[in-house]
Formats: sequence, structure tokens, C-alpha cells
Amino acid sequence: MKPLLIIAFTVFLDLIGFGIVIPLLPFYAESYGAGAIEVTLLMAVYSLMQFLFAPVWGALSDRHGRRPILLASIGMGALALAGFALADTLVLLFVCRMLHGLFAANISTAQAYIADVTKPEDRAKGMGLIGAAFGVGFTLGPWIGGELSVHGLSAPIWVAAGLSALNFVLAAVIVKESLTEGQRSERRPRPVSPAVLASVLRHPVVGATILLAFVTTLAFAMMEGTFALFEAHVNGLGAKEVGRLLGISGLTMVLIQGGLIGRLAKRFGEGALLRAGVPLLGLSMVALAVAKPGWGLIGAMVLLALAHGITQPSLHSLMSQKAPASEQGLVLGTNQSLAALARVLGPTVGGLLYAFASPAAFYGAAVILGLATVVAFRATSAPEHAELARRA
Repeated sequence: MKPLLIIAFTVFLDLIGFGIVIPLLPFYAESYGAGAIEVTLLMAVYSLMQFLFAPVWGALSDRHGRRPILLASIGMGALALAGFALADTLVLLFVCRMLHGLFAANISTAQAYIADVTKPEDRAKGMGLIGAAFGVGFTLGPWIGGELSVHGLSAPIWVAAGLSALNFVLAAVIVKESLTEGQRSERRPRPVSPAVLASVLRHPVVGATILLAFVTTLAFAMMEGTFALFEAHVNGLGAKEVGRLLGISGLTMVLIQGGLIGRLAKRFGEGALLRAGVPLLGLSMVALAVAKPGWGLIGAMVLLALAHGITQPSLHSLMSQKAPASEQGLVLGTNQSLAALARVLGPTVGGLLYAFASPAAFYGAAVILGLATVVAFRATSAPEHAELARRA
């Protein structure tokens, strides 16, 4: 368990720095004259760089080991955050945001690390720890960012850069290599290409889960890209209030992914969790569109976190169980890349829908998740999932 806790702590520090920026990003960009479309594009370019570079990081980690890739990406990410805080034009904001996205495309390496040190039957629990690290990052990060925003919108970004620098130092000291020489791939690192995607997607289970991850992430990103704008301009909330709402959502994810997901997966199977989680995620989008500040909005955020908390680890567990040991980095990197593509398209489409009608992004996401529910039922009803569904 010790290696799992170490890598989860590393991801936690990385994500808390990322989470700090989220609630204030729209307000920060608007202070440079950005409109709704520019704000959502600023989110989209971050994910564009993840789409381009996640498979590269994953394949490099398959060949050279997980540790050097994690160290390089964490260190350069700290510099990119510092540049974001120093930027004095909207163009420089975009440049630094793109660089941060490039180096933050390392989550596939962390997931591959988890796959290296866990048995298949414990994979969901291991992926749940990564999810819990995300949850804590999104609990404390946005909360800290919102609270610090009263000292200026750049102050939280400097704190995020400092935490990333601290993360680099701690990772250099405590993270040990998880990939043995015999497990390393001799392939050259490959960028996104039709051939790579086709080879991964041809697998009946891995391909289906990656497709489902893409669709659910697309819908989630449509909401995520417009959430702060919607709450600011429709419900009149500020960066502090938005940060607190995201913090409540993150706390819920911590409780689910840090403690319950392993037991739920063993009791019901990852397939059953997907069949429940995807439609619940769609319902939460509708709830966010109609909820008003107060308990109604808090309830919608808790429902969102519950659905997301059982869906994502289940998807990652299934795809990592079925991927060959020497291809963990590539498969998870490809998944991360396509998820990043979804996060490029999501804020862009969400921003256009928001410009048309404020709640349209949430309703559009709900429709997409309704279609994804059909995919989830078909993918997890395949014969290959029968044993997973019967686990007690």
C-alpha cells in the first residue's frame, strides 16, 4: 500500500495546485478583457496540449520508467504556473496555459504507476486512490483559490506554483521507480496518430471503455467550462462562492473514491457502477441548470460528485485490467489523450451554447450523457463482463 499512498500524495499536490486556479480563471481572464468565448477557449487550449502529449508521456514512461517522467513534468508545470501569474496580456495567458497543459498531461503516468504495483482485483481501489487525490485537490484547491482571491486574482496562482515546486522536491525524494527493466517497452514514444488509436480501440473492452470515457468527459467538460460563468452571471456568485461549491463537490468525491469505491466494485462490479453512474451524471447536469444558490445548488453538486466518483475509477479499472502490462502507459495515455480532446471540445461547445442561452451547456451535456447511458449498458453487458458483474 505504501507505493500507492506515495503516488496518490504526489498527484494530490499536483492537483491541488491545478484546482486553485479553476474558480478564479474566468474572473482572471475577464480582467484582461476576455469574453465568454475567450474564457472557455482558455480552458480548452490547456486540454488541447494534454490531448497532444498524454500518449507521449505515457509511452516515454513505458520506455524510460515512471519516475523521470513524473519529475520532469511536475517541475516544468511549476514554471508554467509562475509564468501564468506573471503574464500581463491575454496572449501570454494563453501561452502559459498551453505550457501548463503540456506538462500536466502526466496523469496517465501516475495511473500506469498504480497499474504497476497493484493486482487486477485491487485495481479499482488503486485507481480510486488517484480519484481521491483528485477529489482532495478539487476540495482544497478551489476552496483555497476562492479564499485567496480576496488578496488579488494572481495570489492563488503564485500559491499553486509554490505547491508544484514543493511537489517536485518531495517527488524527487520519495517516489521510487515502479517499472522493472524487464517490463519496459522498446517502442519509441508515439504521438497521437490514427494507427495508435485504431490499435487501442480495436480491443472490445478497452476500446469500449475508452469511447465511454471520451463521451462522459465531453459532457462533463461542457458543464465545467461554463460553471463559473453561469454562477457568476446568472446566480451572482463570486470566486469565493464558486470555490466553496467546488470544494463541497470535491469532498464528496474524496469520501467515495477514497473509501467506498473498492468495496462497491467488489460487491457490484465495475459494469454495474457504470450503468448507475452515467445516468446519474446526466441527472446532475439538469439539476445544476435549475438549482438556485443554497441547499438546492449544494445538492446538485453532491449528486454530480457522487456520479463522477463511481464512474471514472470504474472505467479506468476496466481498461487497465484488460491492457497488457507492457502497454499500460500507452493505453492509459491514449485514454488520457482522448479525454483531453473531449475537454478541448467540451468547453468550446459549452461556450458557444452558453453564448446562445446560459443553461444550454448543462442541458446539452445531459442529452449527451443520455446517449452515453446506452453505450454503458451495451459495453458492460458483453460476455467478457459477466464475471465482473457477478462479483460479490
